[in-house]
Amino acid sequence: MRIYPTAAAILLMALGAPLALGLALVAARLWLLGPAWIALVAALLFLDVLLAPGRRSMRLTLAGPGSLASGAVQGALIEAGFPRGVAPGAVEFAVDLNDRLEAAPATGRARVHERRAGLRIDLRALRRGEGRIHRVSARWRGPLGLMWIQRDDRLEQVVPVTLDIAGIKDEALRLFSRDPSVGHRLQLDLGGGSDFHALTDFRPGMNRRAIDWKQSARHGALLAKEFHVERNHHIVAAIDTGRLMGQPLLGRPRLDHALNATLLLAYVGLKMGDKVGLFGFDARPNIASGVTSGPNAFPALQRLASKIDYSAEETNYTLGLTQLAGQLSRRSLVVVFTDVADSTSAELMLENVGRLLRQHLVLFVMMHDEELAAIERKAPETADDVSRAVVAAALMREREVVVTRLRRMGVEIVEAAADQVGPALLARYLDLKRRDLL
Repeated sequence: MRIYPTAAAILLMALGAPLALGLALVAARLWLLGPAWIALVAALLFLDVLLAPGRRSMRLTLAGPGSLASGAVQGALIEAGFPRGVAPGAVEFAVDLNDRLEAAPATGRARVHERRAGLRIDLRALRRGEGRIHRVSARWRGPLGLMWIQRDDRLEQVVPVTLDIAGIKDEALRLFSRDPSVGHRLQLDLGGGSDFHALTDFRPGMNRRAIDWKQSARHGALLAKEFHVERNHHIVAAIDTGRLMGQPLLGRPRLDHALNATLLLAYVGLKMGDKVGLFGFDARPNIASGVTSGPNAFPALQRLASKIDYSAEETNYTLGLTQLAGQLSRRSLVVVFTDVADSTSAELMLENVGRLLRQHLVLFVMMHDEELAAIERKAPETADDVSRAVVAAALMREREVVVTRLRRMGVEIVEAAADQVGPALLARYLDLKRRDLL
């Protein structure tokens, strides 16, 4: 519990000095009224503290979420109760969080109704990890409005910030639904690919090249071959976990967007019978799951992805991609999530990607940096705006050069906004699978 004067009390106390000076100029003996004034104000402050409500009986609580998905927003309620005595007219609240969480508003005022005051706030999860609510504070004035009574409760309440697994599954189900707003149902198995599945009656609209003339002659009816998409492909998500991937895009780190897209791809790939693996690297490899198969493997990949933390180290493409190539025993689809900041690191990356391309199909996932594009497009108003626009344009130009060189090498490219990178990656994966390029 802390007690300190309000601005009104400080102003009232400060009036004693000019009052004493003015009275002394009129009559020397009246200067004693100045100290008397200060003593009177001090007595009023003491009386305000004695009459202040809730000094001992006030209860302060916070009801918040047990956990949050990265980028999600959920409500919480800070409440102050005054079960005994006189309740104040209003209470001001404040909450102290660590860097994984953000509150809106972080401070606020609420009126007391039926001996309770509550402030609703929105908690936003900024980064994965252990979010903490360090402290909740409430303060209110005494009945004379001269003193603040403040209560600080140290909670150290943990709110784990995790990957948005529910959102990943919902997105996968949405893509495979018959909802007209999404589009026609994706035919994942039959009707495409190169693996023979069965013979079926030839129907109008089917490809005539699929007719099996020998079996048709034997059965006396037109029969066509039905194919399904080939299964058992190897898909490895190679995720750059270095410094640049920790930078935010659309309110969330690039790494979180990459992990969500990876898990969406893994969820669908495992359902379709392919084998999926996870590989992470920054200055050195830090995660290597090997390829796993079957829908039951998804929880293990989910737990492994949740352990990938943000790093402040620069990415070593030579070590990371060389070790990845050594772990791949057969042709695989290698999905690389990264971001390039300078030409030196880009050259090293391109050199090692070229080695991967000799045996594997490589797909690069690049996220549009809308903030960088907005800086480049903004009409300059000051010299600093011009400098920022020039730097932004140079970075975007270097990025475009890297993308162009990757395309010429034969690398598949997915470019999308950060919040749409998952569906865009999934669409390209299905396209490659139907074209039998895996």
